Amino acid sequence: MMSDAALPITGIIEAVLLTAGKSLTVQQLREVFDETERPTHKAVEQALVELEQLCCGRGFELKKVASGYRLQVRESFAPWVARLFEEKPPRYSRALLETLALIGYRQPITRGEIEDIRGVAVSSNIIRTLVEREWVRIVGHREVPGRPAMYATTRQFLDYFNLTSLDQLPPLSDSRDLDAIGREIEQKIEQTPFH
Repeated sequence: MMSDAALPITGIIEAVLLTAGKSLTVQQLREVFDETERPTHKAVEQALVELEQLCCGRGFELKKVASGYRLQVRESFAPWVARLFEEKPPRYSRALLETLALIGYRQPITRGEIEDIRGVAVSSNIIRTLVEREWVRIVGHREVPGRPAMYATTRQFLDYFNLTSLDQLPPLSDSRDLDAIGREIEQKIEQTPFH
């Protein structure tokens, strides 16, 4: 068995993250190694620190998100990379963005509660789109007549917006309205680095 120091752990992890197409946890990164040469948890974490340092000044970065680590284009380079793709990022309605913001800040929340706050009905298409994008999911049912579904955000939501936890959402102040939050989310969608 080779020692951790003899393995090119950082290079292997870089190659794995470049080809994975998704975020990977430290445990998932450890599992790409044979049992006889599997590095320790600490060795993989150290390799991730080294990889992050190696990315300094490059067009991509190592990013920790809710579901693990991934290599992605730095946000500052996204406008140039976007020119490679004919398809424009989807434009979302103000109603969808407001609904997403309410779920993010008030979760778990029912559709009826969203409608009470917004003052208008929430289209089934909005909820369906958020569920299909895997940004929200049903986390239970409120124990009231009709047992309405309660919605909350997912790890994919956090990953998409480069967050590790909901604590990283912008603070919600009394002076901010849903329009402002919706515009912020829309801008974040347009600037999301390719990963």
